[in-house]
Amino acid sequence: MATYKKRGYKPKTVKEKDEVFEEESTTAEVFNTLDEGASRTEEWAVKNQKYILGIVGAVALVVLAVLGYNNLVAEPQQKEAMNEMYTAKKYFDDAVSGVSSDSLYRMSLEGGEGKYGMLDIINEYSGTPAANLANYYAGMAYLNLKDYQNAVEHLGNFSSEDKMLNPIAKGGIGDAFVQLNQKSDALGYYEQAFKANVNDFTTPLYLMKAARVAIDLGENTKALEYLKRIKNEFSASTEAKTADVLIGKVEASL
Repeated sequence: MATYKKRGYKPKTVKEKDEVFEEESTTAEVFNTLDEGASRTEEWAVKNQKYILGIVGAVALVVLAVLGYNNLVAEPQQKEAMNEMYTAKKYFDDAVSGVSSDSLYRMSLEGGEGKYGMLDIINEYSGTPAANLANYYAGMAYLNLKDYQNAVEHLGNFSSEDKMLNPIAKGGIGDAFVQLNQKSDALGYYEQAFKANVNDFTTPLYLMKAARVAIDLGENTKALEYLKRIKNEFSASTEAKTADVLIGKVEASL
């Protein structure tokens, strides 16, 4: 491929003279329109092309390393973590059913029968999807154990686009902030929860919670907006049954 020769370069061989002639003929018009800054940029690229190629090669190596990591390390690690999580999740599920709830929530967090708990999964498999999911379960377990600070921490560390888990996690943080008497923070998370996904379960649930907190904060206009949305868009929901009563009370206070 032809390369640009700097001004003042004197070709020594016939081949080089031909190359210079060809280059000057085909690029003269273009080079005449280049400003001084563009010329300096091009000269830099020519002088440093070995370095540029080196950088490209380094980027390629990083990409290959990431692919290798995913295939050889991340995927096996994720599978192992999910296997380890099985018993902890069973403890959590049993706790939700109401059988010795507190002790089972603690076992889901700390482990039992020689098996990892959610906190172990988070620490031992940091950065994996399993650890991310373990943060959700840990946060909900702490919420049920009334350890609201830890509930906020772990639910805040959970990230998901899941249509149900995402709003429930945001709503769980809202619930924790209500118990911590940080109602402005609670309202913000309830709003995130009902905006995260529109469905017939979580949307009216967190609209109602947001409305109630807004009333407590004296934000009656906002509360009325949320209550009317429940009535108009989710008339078949459980929350709609009490929306009318609250709408009457809020309108009377405006």
